[in-house]
Amino acid sequence: MNNDFTKAMDFRHACKAFDENKTIADEQLHYILEAGSKSPSSFGMEGWKFLVITNEALKAKLRPACWDQVQITSCSHLVVILTAIENVKPSSGEVEKRLARRPLSKEQLSGYVDLYSKHLSETLSSDENIYHWTAKQSYIALANMMTAAAFIGVDSCPIEGFEKEKVEEILELDTSKWQVSVLVPFGYRINEQSEQLRLGLDDVVEFID
Repeated sequence: MNNDFTKAMDFRHACKAFDENKTIADEQLHYILEAGSKSPSSFGMEGWKFLVITNEALKAKLRPACWDQVQITSCSHLVVILTAIENVKPSSGEVEKRLARRPLSKEQLSGYVDLYSKHLSETLSSDENIYHWTAKQSYIALANMMTAAAFIGVDSCPIEGFEKEKVEEILELDTSKWQVSVLVPFGYRINEQSEQLRLGLDDVVEFID
């Protein structure tokens, strides 16, 4: 089956060099970011934030902390995906606020917050545990943004190679509230796409009847 989604998946690759003379239009960038914001998250907490960086001086400052990868400075827009720490704690008030978006009575809402707290008692027991929980969810948003970008002909490259504490220091983050999960530059390729190498479905899929 070959359709537009498949074509987007075939188009997407980890772009190693962007054309510095091409800029993503605002409408296209909004489309990509909206794909991230509409992504699913545990309990609907949306424990992420997207920093969109176009400031060339800031990108240059970040590059050494990102293993000196050229994509950081050659991209049109650098998106730093932050993962929530404080906002997913029941004590923050944000949990109740976000659950209250559902049509729940006061009693149901209170019960749901209590369920959330008990179900995630181990996860919420430390900022480190929370980071691992929310960071995993942020990758859903990352994947959806990259696929949305590919769908409209925009390239991307997920960046896990970075010094977390240095990046957070450069961005002057309050790490009790937000921490860096992953970075993703967006732009337009300057070189031909390399061959896409993947294992066959028989190698990665097992059907259990």
